[in-house]
Amino acid sequence: MQTTPKHAYYEFFAGGGMARAGLGAGWDCLLANDFDEMKARTYAENYGSDDLLLEDVGKVTVNDLPGSADLAWASFPCQDLSLAGDYQGLGHRSSAVVTRSGTFWPFWNLMRGLLAEGRAPTLIVLENVIGVLTSRQGKDFTAICSAFSGAGYRFGAVVIDARHFVPQSRQRVFFVAVAPGHVVPKSLSETGPSESWHPAALCKAQDAISTEAKRKWIWWNVAHPARRNMAFCDLIEEEPTGCRWHTKEETKRLLSLMGTLHRSKVNEAKKAGRRMVGGVYRRTRQDEQGVKRQRAEVRFDDLAGCLRTPRGGSSRQTIIVVDGDEIRSRLLSPREAARLMGLPEDYRLPPRYNDAYQVAGDGVCVPVVRHIAANLLEPILAAGLKEELLAAE
Repeated sequence: MQTTPKHAYYEFFAGGGMARAGLGAGWDCLLANDFDEMKARTYAENYGSDDLLLEDVGKVTVNDLPGSADLAWASFPCQDLSLAGDYQGLGHRSSAVVTRSGTFWPFWNLMRGLLAEGRAPTLIVLENVIGVLTSRQGKDFTAICSAFSGAGYRFGAVVIDARHFVPQSRQRVFFVAVAPGHVVPKSLSETGPSESWHPAALCKAQDAISTEAKRKWIWWNVAHPARRNMAFCDLIEEEPTGCRWHTKEETKRLLSLMGTLHRSKVNEAKKAGRRMVGGVYRRTRQDEQGVKRQRAEVRFDDLAGCLRTPRGGSSRQTIIVVDGDEIRSRLLSPREAARLMGLPEDYRLPPRYNDAYQVAGDGVCVPVVRHIAANLLEPILAAGLKEELLAAE
């Protein structure tokens, strides 16, 4: 019985291998690259180290990239494209000062090198935060589009919120680019933006790109996922690993940090007649007198807040469980964070809390990757294969 060959790919900024988890068994990893030793250990614990290269992407050469890949996936660092990084952005490819998100340029140099050798990946996917649409007044988005266009790739971008798949509010931008001459099935593109995947911010960013880039732009038509059947409360561990339930005094302290609006949310949760689970983040807010104070803000919309990299306690998400008059609280556990990213139960997390949380918070949501692969990447590669077979006949 003839088996379908696997699609080959490179995974850059691989972290704990969540793109690999999402692509699944039909894909063969030729090389996974990251420079973070802790994440590399996690990757190796789950997938082995045979295809893993622990190295700064700026020091990787095309000679390090084996074979020819159907896909290059890059979830490049997002810090400088968000508020946390003060929107410093990608920087310029020739700049002596490299921001964390500026590691896009060394990655792109590798893509250009593969193109020069006739080994350009058929598909390139970039994943990053929503801030890539507006960082440096849209210059970063324009730069990425110009990079694709200049290399002859047709491309487009979609904004997908992980909430469609898991109970976490997590919007991310996905650029999907197709190499010159490759077939794109007509069913995968639209004549204009769709309300589902192309919000106003993306349309505004796209409107500012060059005329040449617009000629190569594709408004991707992505299938709508099935209705999510997983609730936030379904993921909560009664006996968590890696953290503990707060004492009553600690929970009382947390509640004292809530303003009137958020205390009212807790009171409403008490009346719900069922167990309610809310996600809490601590933030610095100005009070009525303009004094900055720490505040706790809670949401009970069946969604966790967006997981973040833990840099101090304020960025680690707390959960609050309300069951009538009983209120308990604690940090989100590492396993719960993994579940919110769609990782399987047998995924091996680092033993240290902050390391496990960082692997999850820096990753890409696994079922989102699977959805993109199933509804864009694999149909495009299949169409290209059909064209090759027809030509051979």
